Amino acid sequence: MDDGNTTYHSGMRELQDRFDTRRLADRLDERLGRGAFTDEDRAFIESRTMFFLATADAQGRPDCSYKGGAPGFVRVAGASELVFPSYDGNGMFRSLGNVLVNPGVALLFIDFESPRRLRVNGRAAVAADDPLLAQLPGAQLVVRVQAERIFPNCPRYIHACAAPAELSVYTPRPGYEPPEPKWKAMEAFAEVLPGRGPYHPDP
Repeated sequence: MDDGNTTYHSGMRELQDRFDTRRLADRLDERLGRGAFTDEDRAFIESRTMFFLATADAQGRPDCSYKGGAPGFVRVAGASELVFPSYDGNGMFRSLGNVLVNPGVALLFIDFESPRRLRVNGRAAVAADDPLLAQLPGAQLVVRVQAERIFPNCPRYIHACAAPAELSVYTPRPGYEPPEPKWKAMEAFAEVLPGRGPYHPDP
C-alpha cells in the first residue's frame, strides 16, 4: 500500500515493519535527509579522492563501480548538482552506458579515516561538450548528477585506516601525464585498442 512517502518503497516498508524500524526510518529521513547540499557536504565531497557509483540498465540490472581522482575531481556545481569527470578506462562503459538508458544513479562517498560516509541519489546525464570538460584534466566526458536525496549514513561499520591513502600514479591532474596502464601493452589487447589517442599501437 502506498503511504505517500517517496523515500521508501513497499519492499523497504515491509522490512521496516518486520523489525519495527518504520518510525526510526521516518525520523532519520525527516532529520537528516535533504535535497540540497550543505556547505559541509560540499567540503566533504570535494575533499574525497574516490567514491562508489551504482547504476542500472534499462531492465534494472545493477552495476557498481569505483571512481577515483585527485581531491576536487568531484565538484558541487549547484544547490543540488554535482559534476565529475569520466577518465579513460577499459572501454566497457558499463556505468555511463547504463546512464544513457537509465539516468537513476546512487553515489557513496566514504572517509575511512574519520570515519564518515554520505549517500547521494539522483539522476545523471553524460556530455562530451560540457563547459567544464576543459577544466578537468584527463576527462573524456563529464557527468552531471541532479541530486534528489542526500543522506549522511552512520559510519559504525566503516573500517578505519591509519594513514591517508596515496593517489594512484594513473590519477589525472594538472601538469601531470599519467603512464599507460600495463594491461594496454599486453599482446592480447593490442589489435583491439581504440584507433585514436595515445594507446593506439603503431602500424
